[in-house]
Order: sequence, then C-alpha cells, then structure tokens
Amino acid sequence: MLLRPALVALLAMASACGPPRSATDTDFEVADASIADLQAALDDGRVTSAQLVDLYLARITAYDRAGPALNTIIRLNLLAREQAAVLDAERAAGTIRGPMHGIPVLMKDNYDMDWMPTTGSSLALAGLRPVDNAFQVQRLLDAGAVILGKTNLHELAAGITTISSLGGQTRNPYDPARNPGGSSGGTGAAVAASFAAVAWGSDTCGSIRIPASVHNLFGLRPTKGLSSIDGILPLSHSQDTGGPLARTVTDLVIALDATVGRDPADPATAILEGHETPNFRAALDPDALDGARIGVLEAWVPEQGSPGTVTGVIRDALAEMEALGATVLDVEIPDMDELLSNTGLIDFEFKFDLMDYLAGVPDAPVATLEEILAAGLHHEALDGNFRRRNARATRDSPELTETMERRRALTAAVVDFLDREDLDALAYPTMRQETALIGAAPTGATCFLSAHTGLPALTIPAGFTDGGLPVGLELLGRSLDDARLVAFAFAYEAAHPKRRAPLRTPPLANGAVPPPVQLATDPPSGDGVDAVMAVDLPTGTLSYRIAISDIAPADVYGIVLRRTSAEDGPVVVLRLGGPEEPDITGAVELSTRLLQDIMTGDLELLIHTSRGFDHRSLTPRERP
Repeated sequence: MLLRPALVALLAMASACGPPRSATDTDFEVADASIADLQAALDDGRVTSAQLVDLYLARITAYDRAGPALNTIIRLNLLAREQAAVLDAERAAGTIRGPMHGIPVLMKDNYDMDWMPTTGSSLALAGLRPVDNAFQVQRLLDAGAVILGKTNLHELAAGITTISSLGGQTRNPYDPARNPGGSSGGTGAAVAASFAAVAWGSDTCGSIRIPASVHNLFGLRPTKGLSSIDGILPLSHSQDTGGPLARTVTDLVIALDATVGRDPADPATAILEGHETPNFRAALDPDALDGARIGVLEAWVPEQGSPGTVTGVIRDALAEMEALGATVLDVEIPDMDELLSNTGLIDFEFKFDLMDYLAGVPDAPVATLEEILAAGLHHEALDGNFRRRNARATRDSPELTETMERRRALTAAVVDFLDREDLDALAYPTMRQETALIGAAPTGATCFLSAHTGLPALTIPAGFTDGGLPVGLELLGRSLDDARLVAFAFAYEAAHPKRRAPLRTPPLANGAVPPPVQLATDPPSGDGVDAVMAVDLPTGTLSYRIAISDIAPADVYGIVLRRTSAEDGPVVVLRLGGPEEPDITGAVELSTRLLQDIMTGDLELLIHTSRGFDHRSLTPRERP
C-alpha cells in the first residue's frame, strides 16, 4: 500500500496545520532546477513538495498535450499530492530521508507499481495491475521520492522511436518534428522538458542512452546486475537494465545511489557479491580525466568530421577531454563487426519472458504475445517485429547456444582489448546521425557493444549540431567500473557544461504558458519602416507585420531574414515577403536552428528596395 498507518498519521498532522499552499503561492522556478536546487528550496521553506508537484504538473499541462504537444505522459499518479503532503509532514517533523526526499520523479510505464497499471504503452495491457512494486520503485518510495506518473515508451520497449498503441507518438522537445529516441523516449523528452527532476527508463539495447543522446541528458546503462530489473516488464531478461536519465551528472548519481544494489529477486545482481555497491556520489572527482586513457573507436568516429556534424561535435568534445589531461587515441578492435554479429538475445527471449511476466500478474488481460497479435491490440509499427519474435517455437535451440558463445567471445575480446591497450574507456557517439524525422527510420545506433557484453556505458552531452540538435558521446568501461565512467562525465561537465534547455518548453509565467517574445529592431521602427515581430516559443512560430511607407510596390525587391553569424559571411535564411510587397503580415514555423538563431540575436531583418539595403538587428526583449 502507498499510505501506511504511520504516514497517514503524518498526513493528518499536516492537514491540521492548515490547508496546503498552492503552486501560485511561490515564485520558485522548477524549469531546469537540479535536485540540489529543489532540496535547498524545500529546506528554507521557499516551496513545499506538494507545491513542486503542482509546478511540474503545470508544465505537463502546458507542454505535453498543448504547445509543442510532446506526448510524454501515459498516466499521472492521482495520489502524488497526498504522497508529497506526507513527505512535507515528515520534513516538518524533522525527518529527511535523504537527497530524494520530496523530489518529484517520473517512471517509464514498464515499471510495476502496486497502485497503478503497468501497460508497456500497449493497448493490450491497459488494465494490467501488478500486485507489488518494482525493486527500484520501492527503493525510490523508501528514499522519499514522489512519483508523478508514468511515461510513454516504444510499445513493450521493442524499438527506438517511441510510438505505441496506447500512448501514440512522443515528440522531441528540441524539434517536435523529430523522434525522441527510444524505447525510453517519453522519459527522455520529459526530463529534457523539466516535467520532473529526474526520470527512470530501461535499456535493453540503447533505450536509456539513445534518449539521453537526443535530449542533451546523461544516461547510464549500468553493468548488467548493478541495478535490479525485478518488476520491470521484460523485453529480454539477459539484456534488460533499468536506471535514471538526468540533466546533470550530480542528479544522475543521486538517482543511481538511491536505486542500485543487490536484489535476491534478480539473479543477475549476484555480480555484486564480494563487491561493495558503488557509491556514485563519493566517486565524483573534477580531476578524474587527468591521466585517463580513452580509446576512440575510429570505425564509428572518422578522424575527420565536418564542423557542426555529429562526428565534428564528438571530435570537439574529445579534444576538450584531452585538454583536461586525458590521453585520447584512435583505436580499432580487430574484427569488431564480425564479433558483434549475431550476439543479440531479444529475438530469443522476448516471447517467453513476456509470457512468464504475465503469468505472475493476477487477472492479466492477456497471457501471451500471440493473444496480443490475435486481438490486434498493438501498433502497426510493431507488427512485423512482434510476429517474427512470436514465431520462435522453443526457449532453447542450437542457435541460442551459439549466440551465447558469441556473446562470451565478444565480451572477452573487448575486455582483452581494454587491458592490452591500457584503456580506461572506449569512446564513440551514441547515435552517429541526428535523430530522425518522425516516420523516417533512425540510423547510426551503436548500442550493441554495451548491451551484448553487459559492460557499462554512459552517454554524456557533447554539444549540438549545426541544426541545433543534441549529440551524445558514449563511454564504455569494464564491468562494475560504472562509478569511474560517471566521474569522467562529472569532470567533463564541470569544465565544459553542454546543457541547453529546449526553447520550445520555456519557464511558465504565473503557472501559464508565457506570451510570445517580442523582437526589438535596431534601429527601431521608423525611417519609413514599421516592423512588429514576435516568437511564440512553444509552437516555434514567428509572427510578423512589416510595413514600408512612401514607396511604390515595384520598388520593393525583398524582405528577408539573414544570418549574421555565418562563418563565411552573412547569408539569407528565410524569405518573408517581396517583390512588390510593401506591407506584409504572416506567421511561419521556424526550424530548430532558426529558432535558436533568433533567440541568440544571430539574425537580422534585411529590407531590399530601390533605395538600397536596410539592415535591422533583431533582439528578444526577454530571453527565456
């Protein structure tokens, strides 16, 4: 049960002290706030945990179905405010459980909770009610976290674009026309948009790291067995892992420390026997990269990368690590493609793991993948995938035995290579291409190396492409070397922070979507030109009204926006009007790059007439 007798008593005590303050009673801003920021505000009384719930819910209301319509949330926790009030009462009574006390979080909808359905974002499982909490959920509740709700995922975690029959298509807050990675795309988009302080995903191949990469976040696929998968709807028990995605390394380690550890219900966690469970926060070291040896997989990171491309951003980030004292060298694992070939287990395990999980849930609405297919309760994007995996007749086969042998050979080869070259980590991009447009096939994933060896891999924000899209650098290390990888990320973040909040989800104004940002021109309107321009950030729309007086229409040649920061000189990027249009009114949805340019003052209004060229710089009156 969520509210135990002692907690109910605390809730009653809190109620006796008066009605809870509403979110509007505080001017605290949750957008991009760290866990440390939240705890400081809670400690000094600037905000309560119940208010934090309302502040995050206000952002979800503003941006999840409206504005950019990110569609990250499957279901909200209707008990979140009660849960928060209990924790506020505990704080008032002098009890603080730790750094997660009163902190709102989100969970991917493949984590079991005994008071909410676990759906895997599948219509077939919409009414599935587990009888207990996942190990990591229970650890979070014990640590005092407030669970706001559950996030959308690629149906049954079986893909990397986050589309599902129950949740639909999640969108990327940096560019809602693009996919959010997957399968934890709802989690990644929600954290990037500050719908919670931190949120949990799962990673069977790249399902934590890919969303982290395309959302400018940190995400660790832990050593297999470092975190329990008990109570996580399975895709492949041999490859499944679970854990948080966060906007900062410190937030990531607080979340990891709360949820990793030995669990008798997950045999894989036996890897921790004889080892101390890592203390991630204690391992943070701003000088961790000094003396580290990092091998760059040249096959995935060509030596020459054009500036502003994924490869160029990765090479720049590696140069920054080198300047912090790391030795960075290009390497090649012999026969890597052959070693990686035929080492995945999802096709072998999914059908049977799902059947075993469903058998353990009383009154499950379906019992097998075959029933889901027969009822047509799955999204068409998953149909071929599910049918192929359902066709497997038996759990064991000579093919499975061979695959397991190939996995052992792959793992041994990678570890031997790290030892032979005296490397602390391998480096490569999490995705070698920008995240794909919705409806297009994503390309360039590198998730297999970690997923098929069980070795830990951490995605680190490396920067942005010229198109304004995030790029993630991945570091892979030895078994149970997770804390050292996180320390490397901490050192890099301390020297070169790359966090840039998505412009499409700005801070709210008095709990509501802020008004459009007005653009000032320099010189201001006058001299025969009247220009009124504004940007609505959530929709990314530029609206404009430009009038040129005392001129014949034939003498107006063109009205454009021009980028002034281009490396080779100014260049026209958007036509607004002309020829022969002295008065124009319109609205246009800006690309991610143009939205960023206009909010950083890198565009100018250029009016070309028979009189010559009229240059007017554009400056946001209020920056988000």
